[in-house]
Amino acid sequence: MEFNSWRSGLASALLLLALCVSGCGRGESAPRPPQAKAETSASVAAPASAVLTTVEPPSAASPPSSAPAGPRPIKIGLLAPFSGFFAGVGTQMQGGVQAYLDQHGRSAAGHPIEVLARDTMGVEPELAKRLASELISKDQVDFLAGFALTPTALAVAPLATEARKPMVIMNAATSSLTTKSPYIVRFGFTLPQVTAPLATWAAKNGIESAYMLVSDLAAGLEAAAQFQKSFQAAGGKIVGSARTPLQNPDFMPFAKSIKEANPQAVFVFVPTGMQDISLMKAFKESGLLAAGVKVIATGDVTDDRQLPQIGDTALGIVTTHHYSVAHESPENDVFKAAFAKVTSGDFRPNFVAVAAYDGMAAMVRVIETLHGEIDGDRAMEVFKGMRMNSPRGPIYIDPQTRDIVQTVYVRKVERRADGPYNIEFDKVLDQSDPGK
Repeated sequence: MEFNSWRSGLASALLLLALCVSGCGRGESAPRPPQAKAETSASVAAPASAVLTTVEPPSAASPPSSAPAGPRPIKIGLLAPFSGFFAGVGTQMQGGVQAYLDQHGRSAAGHPIEVLARDTMGVEPELAKRLASELISKDQVDFLAGFALTPTALAVAPLATEARKPMVIMNAATSSLTTKSPYIVRFGFTLPQVTAPLATWAAKNGIESAYMLVSDLAAGLEAAAQFQKSFQAAGGKIVGSARTPLQNPDFMPFAKSIKEANPQAVFVFVPTGMQDISLMKAFKESGLLAAGVKVIATGDVTDDRQLPQIGDTALGIVTTHHYSVAHESPENDVFKAAFAKVTSGDFRPNFVAVAAYDGMAAMVRVIETLHGEIDGDRAMEVFKGMRMNSPRGPIYIDPQTRDIVQTVYVRKVERRADGPYNIEFDKVLDQSDPGK
């Protein structure tokens, strides 16, 4: 028994020695489970702090690499609402950016492109300012981009100036924005830019009186001022006006007031998102539409994404805007296919998505022109005078204002086999911002 016990102990000792030679000799104190692949690639509906490129950190068990480091990544900070009332705007914006990168590749001039998305949660200027500051100081981004609403863009503009970071506006539409920093360039639109053609069209097409209903923010006030100026200049009369709250508005009292004023038409601007649905519901339920008051509006009100949900209530509405998903061009067909791929075809792209797509294309052109060596002042010189064939049509950046010049289309909501669409029937070429 003692011999057998001794022999068993000796065998155990030899086994332990063999394990030590095979494992401990490499400096490993214990076997480790395999490290999971790290994915930071964001989907279109990703929350804040997402990165649109895939980043794979080296395994902890990998030996240090003696290979030289690759080209540094070009970083773009994307500030947009991915939660809250205006989350749909952020989803469109991120979808447009991702569609471009998926279509054209995630590098430029030999440098990988990283897009760091940050959630501004709607109308939160101080939050946007803090997030932008972190993107500049901590993440050391080369560009700031996005900006769904004017208040967030205004909060960040001084930081862009101080840090000399190009700031690419993809939606915020207040005319004066580009005057707030020499580093701002706009690839969306301005409210005066799309409102002036509507007022002129209305006066030329038998509308003699109008009521104005706009959201109570800077862009809305600019839209009302431009509509009144252009409409009266063409012989029209304004019979009343009102401003709606930016957040959680109740449109029913406004609809009733408009009905009582009995204008031929009501001019409307509300930010894109969910407000267009509740607005048109109030117009219908109040009897305003049945009373024969025509609705004329900026394209925000018949947003391509929301239009299927608004449904037949929107039929006949005339709007002016710079993009419709129904626009016929080879460039738009390519864009829509790329957008459908990254969103699984769950919803239509709208004007926010196309501005983000174009803004991303413009930043890539800057990167390539500067060979990946991004300097704020040199970057802005590349943006100035830039021309592109966009899915919406030809666009041009005015070198004096850094604002976009583009075609504005007159459209009417009509039903097609697969739902309502903004169908273009007239256009104004090379429309600049009359607010400057």
